[in-house]
Amino acid sequence: MGIWLGPHGIEVEALVVNDRPCLRVTRLIGGERVLVADCADVREVGRHVDLAQLVMADSDERQRFGHVGA
Repeated sequence: MGIWLGPHGIEVEALVVNDRPCLRVTRLIGGERVLVADCADVREVGRHVDLAQLVMADSDERQRFGHVGA
């Protein structure tokens, strides 16, 4: 699937939960990843994060956004 990164430790991951597609929004807080929401669609994700600030994850972007494991 895919992972998108945003400022302030936001990460959005496309995955499957209980046989349904899901967009999981998490935030890095104090070095730990905390669940913000499991969203059914992009509209729901937009309630938690500015979609225009998301970028596709790669090692350079992970480092730029300060994500663990960069």
